[in-house]
Amino acid sequence: METTQVRQETASQPAAPQKEQKGAAPKVPMPRKKKKWIKRVLALAVLAALLLFLFRSCSGAKNAIVSGSYLPASAARQDLVVSVSGTGTIQPIHSYKVTTLVKGEVLEAPFEEGQTVHKGDLLFRIDSKDVETSIQQAELSLESARLSYDQLLKNQSDNRKNTTVRAAAAGVITKLYVDEGDMVSLGAPIADILDRDSMKLTVPFHAADAAGFAVGQSASVTVDGTLETLSGVIDSISATDSVGPGGTLVRNVTVAVRNPGALSDASSGTAAVGTAASAASGAFAYGESKQVVAKASGELTSLSVKEGDRVSEDQVIGGFDETDMATQIESAAIQVKNAEFTLQNARDRLEDYSITSTIDGTVIEKNYDVGDTLDTSTSSTTGIAYPAVIYDLSALTFDIRIHELDINKIQVGQAVEITSDALDGQSFTGRVDKVNINGTTSNGVTTYPVTVLIDGSPDELKPGMNISAKIVVEDAGEVLCIPVEAVNRGQNGASTVLVAGPGALDEAGNLADSSKLEEREVTLGRNDEAYIEVLSGLEEGETVFIQNASSANPWG
Repeated sequence: METTQVRQETASQPAAPQKEQKGAAPKVPMPRKKKKWIKRVLALAVLAALLLFLFRSCSGAKNAIVSGSYLPASAARQDLVVSVSGTGTIQPIHSYKVTTLVKGEVLEAPFEEGQTVHKGDLLFRIDSKDVETSIQQAELSLESARLSYDQLLKNQSDNRKNTTVRAAAAGVITKLYVDEGDMVSLGAPIADILDRDSMKLTVPFHAADAAGFAVGQSASVTVDGTLETLSGVIDSISATDSVGPGGTLVRNVTVAVRNPGALSDASSGTAAVGTAASAASGAFAYGESKQVVAKASGELTSLSVKEGDRVSEDQVIGGFDETDMATQIESAAIQVKNAEFTLQNARDRLEDYSITSTIDGTVIEKNYDVGDTLDTSTSSTTGIAYPAVIYDLSALTFDIRIHELDINKIQVGQAVEITSDALDGQSFTGRVDKVNINGTTSNGVTTYPVTVLIDGSPDELKPGMNISAKIVVEDAGEVLCIPVEAVNRGQNGASTVLVAGPGALDEAGNLADSSKLEEREVTLGRNDEAYIEVLSGLEEGETVFIQNASSANPWG
């Protein structure tokens, strides 16, 4: 590099002033025109040099900005792995948040936090006095229902007979309690029957005589007025004595006789037993009055008698609908089923008082102990801690949400690459375990949950950790690729890239004129998040340009 030296001339020193000659006139100095011209030429030269420097600097800056507005990228062959990414939170493969269906005091809680428990192990035993009482009551109710049902079955043939109403004795219908078509319940009165063929005469005997009488002993009866004598037998003897006429002790004796036809409850007579005669007369009474009652329940479909009719013993006087018998048995069977259900329900409730683990796992939380009161409101929804929480840490899993455009690429069994910000530099593997088709739509975009199972359950990964996952959809191998940012979408929908045309680059190979970039249509294939496969339109080694959106060009 040549160095230009500028030599500076030194002005000659002015001569010392001579002493003025006495009487001489003073000298006036003449202007120095030649030196002023030289200064002006030098100033113009400096200005011109400065302008040239500024022009060159600005021109270079403009070229630098043009070059910086576009980033070059080379079309090169490389391994391309097609993947879909997402984030999730690690969870155990199974978890059991203990809840209770009953309320009561904790009597047992034989476990601690950090302990391993197995499926079926007792966690909490709750005081069950109330439900045990309910079980006893339900057992009694069931027993009663079964007895009723068994009785109906046992008497089923009799029940069929009971559909027919028969006279309980011979006699006259003195009263009817029902009409044909009435609904009658079991045991309800149907009719009163008076036996007028048998009469009974009650008369006083001297107590000394009556003391020697016996029931069934023969006796004779004399009807007052007609003096008709009837044969009879002693039906009953009073157990106590009473004062009779004349102050004597007497004892009442009842004698049964057949009604010859003329006797009524208005007749009277005397009696004799052997040689002993009654102390006075007595009144006749009809021998027997019986009531017919319903032996079944239901509608009285027939009634063939009326009040005042004479009937013989066992005579049919009415009938029930036979179908009602089957209804009674069916109703009794239903009562048994209901009682069984009530008992089973009570027994099931008893099981609720013993809470067991539903999984094999590790106790993460134990929030209640012996003496505490568990309640059905004990849940996270009320802000109250679960009685206990158990994690099955034998395997870890997480869910990620996949965009609707990518969900059809995901299949069960695909490999998954897993990383976590909490574990810098470490990576893990997994596989797609489940693809859920129940999508969720938000802001016009639908995503689907995909469950990933982590390989090996690494100790470094903990439940609750946030992770990033990349599902490997396809390993395309080595293919020609360019950055995804280099691809533009043309007006006709075709994919295009920018390549350097004639005059676009300067001598150093830098982009000098972006207007000389040419748009070229390409055919594209598979892609990952950064690179996309080029099927046609570019050759390996060609350079494409990516417009840098963050760059500014003041020259527009």
